[in-house]
Amino acid sequence: MPTSVDIAPARGKLGVLLVGLGAVSTTTIAGVFAIRKGFAKPIGSLTQMGTIRLGKRTEGRSPKINEVVPLSGLDDLVFGGWDIFEDDCYAAARTAGVIEPALLEQVRPELEKIRPWPAVFDQRYVKRLEGPNVKKGKNKKDLAEQVAADIRKFKADNQLDRLVMVWCGSTEIFATESPAHQTIENFERALEQNDTAIPSSMVYAYAAIREGIPYANAAPNLTADIPALVALAAKTKAPLAGKDLKTGQTLIKTIIAPGLKARLIGIEGWYSTNILGNRDGEVLDDPESFKTKEESKKSVLDYILQPQLYPDLYEHLCHVVRINYYPPRGDNKEGWDNIDLVGWLGYKMQLKINFLCRDSILAAPIVLDVALFMDLAKRAGMHGIQEWLSFYFKSPVHAPGLYPEHDLFIQLMKLKNTLRYLKGEELITHLGREYYD
Repeated sequence: MPTSVDIAPARGKLGVLLVGLGAVSTTTIAGVFAIRKGFAKPIGSLTQMGTIRLGKRTEGRSPKINEVVPLSGLDDLVFGGWDIFEDDCYAAARTAGVIEPALLEQVRPELEKIRPWPAVFDQRYVKRLEGPNVKKGKNKKDLAEQVAADIRKFKADNQLDRLVMVWCGSTEIFATESPAHQTIENFERALEQNDTAIPSSMVYAYAAIREGIPYANAAPNLTADIPALVALAAKTKAPLAGKDLKTGQTLIKTIIAPGLKARLIGIEGWYSTNILGNRDGEVLDDPESFKTKEESKKSVLDYILQPQLYPDLYEHLCHVVRINYYPPRGDNKEGWDNIDLVGWLGYKMQLKINFLCRDSILAAPIVLDVALFMDLAKRAGMHGIQEWLSFYFKSPVHAPGLYPEHDLFIQLMKLKNTLRYLKGEELITHLGREYYD
């Protein structure tokens, strides 16, 4: 039997810091409160409902994940966060319009207690948004110090034992690495000089990582996945994960594409379009923010299908992604996919998918799972990039020189094998020869 990893127990309260208290965050928070009170079930949450097979199939051991590894309980979570709007979480949830008012009323007192702290925000990076609840400072280093002060005050005021931070803010404009991102020294100098290469999300990431707090990026922004912050995380022992939550259309792609590839069915074209009317849709209506999202969404098929290995099947794949802002739809996103297939002897086929989903309903359990698993990683002494959490992200952060794994089923195997490793259980390869030898 392999040796288990020494994991510190999940004693006391866990503070969950959310950047952006919009639709995703308020749906997460209200959902946790409703589940605590027994009004709803945590559907979609691996940490709350998922099981894990241990040992051989013949042993019949499949306990719940939260019975195997020491995760924080929902009763121990305390939420706080920042937003450019001043509404408390109840008012913000009503504005978002995701959860029905009747359910919100049942958790209204708890939601009203959570008021956002002024946010670090610069409209140059998110052009379609503007709000009054914004921090002011002499430079970005000063703003980072203010975020760190918020974190320390929140921890002290609520007598918290541990913290995690998840960026749930809007998609920023497309960015690539610059000299400011290469070393900690360059990065801190860029903060002091108000370098435009440092968007708001990096200010939060820097503040969290410097404090040794696990940081996860739920948006496609270039944020913690830069050499400077990866190096800082190694120094402060902070776990990192991201980026861009895998919720609607991309979730479907990472389910369907591996199946088509497994059967060696050719794909000539994959046309994807979305209509979305919430704040995320409004932000993505800006071409520069859409570019960030487009890069995140389009890379998925290239890595899953591996056209360099299967040129006859996928080398000339035409992959188109569109997102259309349509206010009447609100948070109820609709994704259409048209897939042009090629089968035996070159005969053409088509697959059409119409996914009428709820963006924040799909995202909320991911935010919860990522927060709990990142806290587990910290207590297990796992710092830096947590690639085993790729299961939750469109653009999984990975070590230099590696390609990201996008196949949802391989990602799930990696996640569960990591949990088995932590508990000293045998890793499962699904070879199965031992049943027949």
